[in-house]
Amino acid sequence: QVQLVESGGGSVQAGGSLRLSCVASQNAFSRTAMGWYRQVPGNQRQLLATAPRGGETVYSDVMKGRLTVTKDIAKNSMDLQMRELKPEDSGVYFCNGVPPNYAWGQGAQVFVSA
Repeated sequence: QVQLVESGGGSVQAGGSLRLSCVASQNAFSRTAMGWYRQVPGNQRQLLATAPRGGETVYSDVMKGRLTVTKDIAKNSMDLQMRELKPEDSGVYFCNGVPPNYAWGQGAQVFVSA
């Protein structure tokens, strides 16, 4: 069973940047489209970006223009570069398949202060 581990979360001031990483225990990234999600207080989990097996990443309207996804299939890893962060971006960030077909990891906690 594929295990997903997110890292790189932390605290940052508004306007700052953070880079999150996702590592899979198996070659999940070559099997299926992978994505980054977030869950902020009071909201359901939202899909932020979809990185297909081939082709360019597609970004949802949530945080659009402030995200960059990079994927390294050989390393079974995927990064999420976030910039111009806002306090309302505070929450827990996850990676998973698109649609989410693996067990959820613990996520990376992000806190953005005003």
